Amino acid sequence: MSMITCSWCNKIIFPDENAVKFPCPNCGEVLIWRCELCRKFGRPYKCPKCGFTGP
Repeated sequence: MSMITCSWCNKIIFPDENAVKFPCPNCGEVLIWRCELCRKFGRPYKCPKCGFTGP
């Protein structure tokens, strides 16, 4: 079993954390995970498949 990590800071995301997951808005093929702090501060993420970046 692999641990889920934030797409920006690589922090491990635990089940009780206030994180979000969503498909890449551009290609829809990769699941993006964002921890609570990266969401709060608007830190960017990058899709490893298509290169799309967003806050």
